[in-house]
Amino acid sequence: MIPRYSRSEMTDIWSPETKFRIWFEIEAHACDALAKLGVIPESAAKTIWEKGGAAKFDIDRIDEIERETKHDVIAFLTHLAEFIGPDSRFVHQGMTSSDVLDTCFNVQLTRASDLLLADIDKLLEAIKRRAMEHKDTVCIGRSHGIHAEPVTFGLKMAEAYAEFDRCKKRLIAAREEIATCAISGAVGTFANIDPSVEEHVAEAMGLSAEPVSTQVIPRDRHAMFFATLGVVASSVERVATEIRHLQRTEVLEAEEFFSKGQKGSSAMPHKRNPILTENLTGLARIVRSSVTPALENVALWHERDISHSSVERMIGPDATVTLDFALVRLTNVIDKLLVYPERMVGNMDRLGGLVHSQRILLALTQAGSSREDAYRLVQRNAMKVWESYHHAGAAEVDFLTELLNDADVRQYLSEDEIKNRFDLGYHTKNVDVIFKRVFG
Repeated sequence: MIPRYSRSEMTDIWSPETKFRIWFEIEAHACDALAKLGVIPESAAKTIWEKGGAAKFDIDRIDEIERETKHDVIAFLTHLAEFIGPDSRFVHQGMTSSDVLDTCFNVQLTRASDLLLADIDKLLEAIKRRAMEHKDTVCIGRSHGIHAEPVTFGLKMAEAYAEFDRCKKRLIAAREEIATCAISGAVGTFANIDPSVEEHVAEAMGLSAEPVSTQVIPRDRHAMFFATLGVVASSVERVATEIRHLQRTEVLEAEEFFSKGQKGSSAMPHKRNPILTENLTGLARIVRSSVTPALENVALWHERDISHSSVERMIGPDATVTLDFALVRLTNVIDKLLVYPERMVGNMDRLGGLVHSQRILLALTQAGSSREDAYRLVQRNAMKVWESYHHAGAAEVDFLTELLNDADVRQYLSEDEIKNRFDLGYHTKNVDVIFKRVFG
């Protein structure tokens, strides 16, 4: 988590000031519940809220105390007592450190989820706009990186929209799963604190009570959360990789926006590089790097150990801050993406009509040829086009002409029947159906 790849909206969630404020709120809400139960005086709960709520926590002072105590929660409680006074003895009644740490962590992850969901919504808006804009912009589809059959650029955007819509649903589910609270005391038995306290704190903090915890909230929840972030990051990378390939000089069907005054290379002034999408590919790797440690955090010793703690102090901020930045950056890339329809048509035409080979294959089988013979006839003519393309960089032999001159093909198909199979609109005739499925 470095400033270069961070937005303040997300980094604020992970700041020490925010963390200690959440810690205080957890403790103060617990005091309210304890006061209602008659465990502590109502006046003490009121004092804790008034004095603690007005306090500006001194991070340096807490760090100073922790250097002696070697315990972060105790350091905070000691500093809090400096504001509250004698009534501070009622703070943290029946609770254990994990109650504060785990509940706070889940509050932070929940808030981070809300930002990420807002990011995805904005990305979906940008993708939908570009999809509608290029719904009928025909371009070549590629399999294995090789020309296959025509698609439209709008379909590429529709694919991305559907993918991120799924990401949104997964993140909503992950948010719900991670939004739990544990105020159950040592080893999670509620021996020294009433379960109603947990329920009160959970409601106050926008969480649900953990059904059963040990001394920590079960880490399978966190594993699923970070795995979901990893999937979202992979979707970011998939779209970024598509754009990078489309921007290659030999292809150049789409291109990142290149602003006035921007420089592409310190050595080669002509360069316009896909730096943003390359950056997104790298950021996705960082987010995914949090997944395996989160999975390994699930298996803790007995009712508690802290082998997960150091991991989560890093992956919590790093994964959410990085993904937030990546989603916003991808939205900007999509929003300003330069699309070149003429280049798309030009690239598609370079193979002299080979994109219609399946249409001819099917026509031959429907006219009575065996599939094996039909495939052989179509491939025989297609390879002539390929060979001419290899020599010249563009097909010098026309696929349609070769088929019309092939006596074996003409045994089955008339000139009009062959020509009718060279209709680009046939390949994209169901775009409306697909768009309706995706966009409603």
